[in-house]
Amino acid sequence: MTAPARAADQPPADRDPRWDAVAARDAAADGAFVYSVRTTGVYCRPSCPSRRANPQNVAFHVDGAAAEAAGFRPCRRCRPDDVSPTAARAALVARACRVIEAAEEPPALDRLARACGTSAARLVSAFKAETGLTPKAYAQGERVRRMRRELSRPQASVASAIYGAGFSSSGRFYAVADDALGMPPSAYRAGGEGAAIRFAVAQCSLGALLVAASARGVCAILLGDDPDALVRDLQDRFPKAELTGGEAGFERVVAEVAGLVERPGRGLDLPLDIRGTAFQRRVWEALRKLPAGATASYADVAAAIGAPKAVRAVAQACGANALAVAIPCHRVVRTDGSLSGYRWGVERKRALLAREAEQGGASD
Repeated sequence: MTAPARAADQPPADRDPRWDAVAARDAAADGAFVYSVRTTGVYCRPSCPSRRANPQNVAFHVDGAAAEAAGFRPCRRCRPDDVSPTAARAALVARACRVIEAAEEPPALDRLARACGTSAARLVSAFKAETGLTPKAYAQGERVRRMRRELSRPQASVASAIYGAGFSSSGRFYAVADDALGMPPSAYRAGGEGAAIRFAVAQCSLGALLVAASARGVCAILLGDDPDALVRDLQDRFPKAELTGGEAGFERVVAEVAGLVERPGRGLDLPLDIRGTAFQRRVWEALRKLPAGATASYADVAAAIGAPKAVRAVAQACGANALAVAIPCHRVVRTDGSLSGYRWGVERKRALLAREAEQGGASD
C-alpha cells in the first residue's frame, strides 16, 4: 500500500506550534489534534510513545476522522481512535465522585473501586492526579460540605445535622466538626453567634489593613483602600459573631501584622486560625514553604502538592486565602513570570515582591 502523500505546500511540522506537544509527548494535548506520519501511513495522539517521527514527514489533523479521510490509519500503540487515557482518567474520577456524593457514609476504598470498575490502586492514583486528594480526603470534604449544609438549614438542630451529614455517631461528628468549622457546631448553626472575634483596622504603607483574631489565632488579614469595606467583609463571614473592635491589648497583634507587611520576608510569630477545605489547606501549606524572595507558578504549586492537573483549583485556593502575606499567595505568578490577579490588587502584589527582593528574602 502506498503511503499517503504530503501536501507540497504544507510546511515542515517543526514550524507548527503543535510540534512542541508531539516532541514532549504531552498528554494534555490529547484530544486537541492528531498527527500523521507519511512514511508509516498511521496517525497518532500527541502523547504516543512510539519513536519520534521526522518532522518533514508529519502533518497535523483536527481529529481522527480527518486523518482517516486523508488516508491514514490509527496507530496500534496509542490507539488515537479510542478514548484518551487522560479523558478516561477524568471520567473515572468523576464517576467515583458521584458514588461518594450519593453514599450515606464514605464508602470503603475497595468497595468504591469495585463500583467504578477498577482497582483500588488505580483509583487512588487517578484521584490524586486529577484532584490532588485521595478518595478518603475527598469523602471527608464531602462530609464537611454536608455538615455545613445541614447546619445552615432553618430550624436545624445539631443532632439532625449529625445524621443528615452521614455521621454514624455524635463522637465521630465532634471529632472533625470543630476543626472543619472553626467553632462549635452550635455556634456555626447560629451563623457564628457567640463566637468572639477581635479586630482592628489600621493604616499601613499598602493602604487599609484589617486584622482579626479568634481564640485560636489570627483568622483574617485583609488589605484594601476602604476600611469600611474590610469591616463589612469580616461581618459577612460571621454575621452573628461577637465582633469586638479596638480592644485594649490587641494593638500588639496589629503591630506585628503591620510589621509583616513592611517586611514580608520576616514571617509572623503569631498563631494562625486557618480555615478551609482539605485541598485549600494543602495549597496554603505549600505556599508557606515558598522562601521569601522566590516565586512559583500555579503549575509549580499544583505539582508540589501532587496534583499537576489541578492548576485552576490552585488559583481558586489562592483567591480564597483570607490571610494576606501570612499565607504568601503574592509569591504565585504566571508561568512566564508575569504577575497575575491578586485578591488585594496586583499593585500590592508587586510591592510585596519588590520588598522581599530588596530585603534579600527572610530577615535575620
